[in-house]
Amino acid sequence: MPFQVPSQTKLPARFSLALTSVSASILVLAPLLSSVSVNAADVLEEVTVTADFRPTTLEESTASISVVTEEEITKRGAQHIEDTLNAAPNVNMASGASRSRFFQIRGIGERSQFISPINPSVGLYIDGMDFSRSGGSATLFDVDQIEVIRGPQGTKYGANALAGIINIHSTEPTNERSGKIEATLGNYGKQSLGIAAGGPLIKDKLLGRFSLHTNQSDGFMENDFLDRDDTADRDEFTGRGHLKWLANDDLTVDLKVLHLDIDNGYDAFTFDNSRTTLSDEPGKDTQKTDAISLKALLDINSSVALEASASYSDSDLGYSYDEDWGYVGQFSEDLYPYSSFDEYLRNRKNTSIEGRLLSNEDGRIFNDKTDWVVGLYHAKKEEGLTRKYTYLESDFLSQYDTENTALYGQLDTEINDKLKLITGLRVEKWKADYTDSNDNKINVDETLHGGKLGLEYELNDNHLASTSISRGYKAGGVNTDGTLPENLLDFDTEYLWNFEVGVNSSYLDDALTTRITAFYAKRKDQQVRSSIVELREDGSTDFTDYIGNAAKGSNYGIEAELHWKVNDKWRLKTSLGLLQAKFDEYTDPQSTANGLDLAGRDQAHAPNYQYSLGAEYSITPKLTAGVTLEGKDGFYFSDRHNARAKAYSLINANLSYKKGDWTATLWGRNLTDKDYDVRGFGSFGNNPGNGYITETYTQKGEPRTVGLTVSLDF
Repeated sequence: MPFQVPSQTKLPARFSLALTSVSASILVLAPLLSSVSVNAADVLEEVTVTADFRPTTLEESTASISVVTEEEITKRGAQHIEDTLNAAPNVNMASGASRSRFFQIRGIGERSQFISPINPSVGLYIDGMDFSRSGGSATLFDVDQIEVIRGPQGTKYGANALAGIINIHSTEPTNERSGKIEATLGNYGKQSLGIAAGGPLIKDKLLGRFSLHTNQSDGFMENDFLDRDDTADRDEFTGRGHLKWLANDDLTVDLKVLHLDIDNGYDAFTFDNSRTTLSDEPGKDTQKTDAISLKALLDINSSVALEASASYSDSDLGYSYDEDWGYVGQFSEDLYPYSSFDEYLRNRKNTSIEGRLLSNEDGRIFNDKTDWVVGLYHAKKEEGLTRKYTYLESDFLSQYDTENTALYGQLDTEINDKLKLITGLRVEKWKADYTDSNDNKINVDETLHGGKLGLEYELNDNHLASTSISRGYKAGGVNTDGTLPENLLDFDTEYLWNFEVGVNSSYLDDALTTRITAFYAKRKDQQVRSSIVELREDGSTDFTDYIGNAAKGSNYGIEAELHWKVNDKWRLKTSLGLLQAKFDEYTDPQSTANGLDLAGRDQAHAPNYQYSLGAEYSITPKLTAGVTLEGKDGFYFSDRHNARAKAYSLINANLSYKKGDWTATLWGRNLTDKDYDVRGFGSFGNNPGNGYITETYTQKGEPRTVGLTVSLDF
C-alpha cells in the first residue's frame, strides 16, 4: 500500500527526507519484485501476542505492536534487546552504560539514572516480572519473542506504561522433549555458549524447561593508558527455569525463575569522542538478580476464569566510572587537573501480587455481547542506594520505597458483527517514601487514574480499522540532592492523552500484511530531566541532576509495518516511524543564566524518522541470505542543551545454512563500520588541556561486528 500525503499537507523537512529515502529504496527493489511470481499459498506464519489480557494474533490486535521473533534474534546475532530494537518504529534507546538501560517510545522515556530514583515511562517485563528500571536484564537466549507495544497501557500496566511497554517472552515447555545447544564466536573476543532443554517430567502433567547461557566479549573500546582492550568487556550469565503443572483440565500453574550475573566493564567517554580511552580507573556495570514468579489460571466454570500471579525479585546493581576520563600525571598542575571516581551501588527488591477474573464464553454480559475483565494489583518496590564519590566526605545513602494498589477493569462489547467497543479504566493508589543521609524526607501520596475508550471495525475479512482515546500516567517523584532549592525537591505526576487510528490489512491470500497507525498525544506536566551546572575551584564541572515539570508537550506521528512472503524464495519485512515530539511551552530556568526556551523544540531522544528495510532470499532449501538497512534521524541528547546525535544508517546481513537439526548462521551488524553515537552530554567542559571549554562528549555505538553462530536443535 503506497504512503501518500495530501497535497495541502506540508511535512517537516526530516519527514520528507525519510519518505524520499524509503521511496527510493522501494524503487530499487521494484525491478527485483517484478521478476518473481507471487504464490498465494505462501501464507505468513501466525504470530500470537501475549501482552494483553487475552492472547490474540498480531493481525487481530489493534494496538501499535512490533514483534521480533526467535528466528530474527538468531539471525542478528543478538545477545541483548539493544541489538533488536532498531527494527521497531519510533523506539529509541539510551546507553551511558555497558548496555542500553533505558528506552524511549514515541520520544517518551528516561535516558539515565544517577543519584535520584526514577519512575519509568516505558515498562520492561520479562516473563511477567517487572524489570522496568533495569534494562540490562534483557538478555535474549532461549527467548521466543519480543513484543513492543507503543502508546499508553494505562488499563493493564498503569504507572509504568506512560509511553508503552516491552514484553519479553521466553520459550515455553511443551509435552515433547526438545532443546538446543548454541555457540557463537565473533570479533572483539566474542564467545557465547548456551544450552536449553525441556519436555515432560510427568507426561501430560508436569512440563519443564531450563536454559543456561554465558556471553563474553572484550568490548570495542581500547584503553591506551592501561594498555588493555577489555576495560569495556562484557561478561553476562543468564539462567532460566520454568515448570508448568497441568493440574487438570481447568487448572494450569506456571513457576518461573530467572538468575542474572552481569559483570561488565564501563569505559566509554574520551576527550576526542573516539573509541580509545585514557582512564586510570575504568568503571563497572554489574547486576546480580534472582527472580521468581508464580502464575495460576483456573477455569472456575464455563462463565468465569481466575488468573492469579505473584512475583519477587532481588537485584544488586553497580554502576561506576572514571569521572575525569584521564590519569594522574596526564596534565601539568598549572592546568588544574582533577581526578575523581563515582560509584552507585543499588539494591532493588520488587514484590507484586495480582488477581483478575475474566469472562469465559458463557459469562459474557449485556445480551451475551460483552467480554469482561476485572482485577486487583498490589506492588511494593524498595530501592536502597550507596553512592561512593571522591568529592563526598562520606558515602551518600538513600532509601526509596514505593507502594501502589490498583483496581482495573475492561469491557469488550460487540455492538454488531463488525463493530466492537473497548472500554477500560484503572484507578491506582500510589505512595512513595524517601529518606537519605542528608536528612531529606519526602513523602508522596496520590490517586492516579487512566484507561482507554476504543472502537474496532472489521471493514471486511482483510481489513480491520480501529480508533482509540487513552489516558496514561506516570507518578510524581523526588529529587534527592540537598543543595537543590526547595521548590525542586519533588515534581508532579505526568498525564498523557493519546489519540490513535489504525488499519491492519492482509493481501494476496494472507501472504502480505500491513499495519499502519497514526497517533497524536498531549502531555501535561511533562517530566523533564535537567541539571544545574557549577564549576569547582579546580576548574572541573559538578552536576546537580534533577527532574522538573514542563508545561506542555505534543507527540504525534505514524508507524507502519509491512511483511510480505513474496513466494517460497523471497520475503520482505519493512517498517517506518515518523515522529514529531515537541515542547509546546517550556523554559528550563537552570540551563543558562537567562533560561533556555525550549518551546517548539524537539524533545530529547526523539528522532523525526526511523526505518528498517529487510529482504531475505532462499538460495537453496537449506541456504538463506538476508540483508537489512536500518536508519534513524538525528536527535537531541538532552533537554538541557542543544547537542545532537547525527542521523545514521546501518547495514546488517546474515547467511544461514540449515541441515537436519544443525543450523549455522554467519551474521554481521553495521557492516559499513558506520560511526554513530548512542549517548551524549553537552554544555560542560572536562578537558584540562583546553582550559575546560564547553564541548559535546559522546559515547560511540557498536562498530562493525561479525560472528558465527552454530546451533543444534534436538
